[in-house]
Order: sequence, then C-alpha cells, then structure tokens
Amino acid sequence: MTLHSIYSQAQTKLPELGRRLHQHLARKPVSAAIVFIGCGLVIGGALNAAGTARLQAEVAQQGTALESTRREAQREVNALAARLGELQAQANRLNALGDRLTRIAKLGDGEFNFDKPVGVGGAEASQDMPARQLVDGLDDVGAQFASAGRQLSVLEALLFDQELERNAMPSRSPVASSYITSGYGGRADPFGGGSQFHKGIDFDANTGDPVMTVADGVVSYSGVRSGYGNVVEVDHGNGFVTRYAHNSRNTVQVGDLVRVGQEIAKAGSTGRSTGAHVHFEVWENGRVHNPRKFLGDIGAKRQ
Repeated sequence: MTLHSIYSQAQTKLPELGRRLHQHLARKPVSAAIVFIGCGLVIGGALNAAGTARLQAEVAQQGTALESTRREAQREVNALAARLGELQAQANRLNALGDRLTRIAKLGDGEFNFDKPVGVGGAEASQDMPARQLVDGLDDVGAQFASAGRQLSVLEALLFDQELERNAMPSRSPVASSYITSGYGGRADPFGGGSQFHKGIDFDANTGDPVMTVADGVVSYSGVRSGYGNVVEVDHGNGFVTRYAHNSRNTVQVGDLVRVGQEIAKAGSTGRSTGAHVHFEVWENGRVHNPRKFLGDIGAKRQ
C-alpha cells in the first residue's frame, strides 16, 4: 500500500470518526466535564506554581535586603560602642585625675565628689534622635573630655610642683608626739657652766624612738661628728640642709633618697649629751637658722 493510498483512506474516514466522537461525548457528558475540569486543574496548577515561585523569589530578595540592612545597622552600633568605650576610658582617667588633684590640693571631704551623679532635668518631651546627631554629640563630649584632661593635667603639674616645694621645706617635728626641751640661741652650758650658743632645738625622746626627716631630700652625711655623736644630714636640694644629732644609731646611708616623715635614725644620747633626745638644726646656704620659724607651733607643746 502506497503513502498516497493511506492518506486517501484517512481523509475518507476522518469525518466518520469525528461524528462518532461527538455522539460518544453527547451520551457521556460527565466524562466530558471531567476531561475539561482536569484540563483546568492542570492549567491552574501550572499558574499557581509559577505564582508561588515568583512570590518565593520576591521573599528571598527581601530577606537578602533585610539582612544587608541589619548588617549595616550592626556596623553602626559597633562603631558607636567603640566610641562609647573611648569616652568611658576618658571619663575614668578624668575621675582618677580629679581624685589625685583633690588629694594633692588637700580639698575638704565632700567638696568634690566624683562618684556622685550629676543632677539634670527638663520638662521638654523627648523625641527620636537621628543617628548622625548622636555621633556628633559623642564627638562633642570627646572634645570636651580632651580639653578638660589637658587643663587638669596642667593643674596637676602645678600642684605637684607646689607639693614638691612644700615637702622640700622643713615643716614638721623630727620626733612624733614630742615637745621642745631646749630652744635655739643663747643658753647656759649644761656641762661646764657659763653660756653657749645652741644652733638647734632639742626634742624630748626615748632611746630607740624613730627620728624622721622633716622634708624630702638626699642623705648627704651619715656618721659621727665631734660633739654631735651619730649624725644624719639631709640635703633638700633648695639650699636647705637639716641635721639630726645624738642618735643611738643611723639607719640611712649617704646617697639615700628619703621622703618627708621617713625614719632616718634611732634617738639616743651619743656625743655631748646629758640624756636621750633629738638635736635638730636647719641650715640654708651654709647659714644656720632657728628651726622654729619653719616648724611654726610644732613642738611648742606635746604633740
């Protein structure tokens, strides 16, 4: 059978086949409806799948954008946290500096309390602060801290210099809880009678009591001098030298750095002495002075 004959037979039978299919569907409408519904479901499912995929893509895109925004916001928060840490460190430094200045200047208790919160107030309603305004505010506070730190550092240096000057001036008794037993100047000689010039003042003491330097300085002599017995001399670096005599023993050596109130010897009665005491002299540029003018009321009565 040739292709031409097959094509001719098909054309002849198509109308008949169409008529029979139409009759069959007419006899079974339910089946036809099912066919059409099935086709609709298939098409609708395809459309729903496409919409779902598009929605999922949009959600994923929004999630990516949200995560990017979150990371950017976190970077800004981290930057603000770092700046806050710097300001906290500056505040701690200023508090410590303020405490030192309070001690150096010997300000009264409670005059400056750096732990007390600062009182603030206001009746205005609050509102949201833009991030840029917050950053600018932190920068302003940092600049104020830096300026205050520089000013306080200069003040600390000035007060420290004054403290060094005070500590380098004889200004306290060389013996704790004592009093003067013999003053500066002319007096009756306690050994051979007659009169003598007493170059210092004598403080009551028991053998072994600590003898303390009356100012900061460097030990310039530690040994025995005729008439003085065991002697310690301290050079205060400003033209002043103090002398501590009749010690039972010296506890420092030449070159030692000593601070005001530090023990330098033990009281005794060595040399030309009638009993245990501390002989104290003040010299300025090679000239002896009455120690009382430096000590004020110290030693005038039992401390």
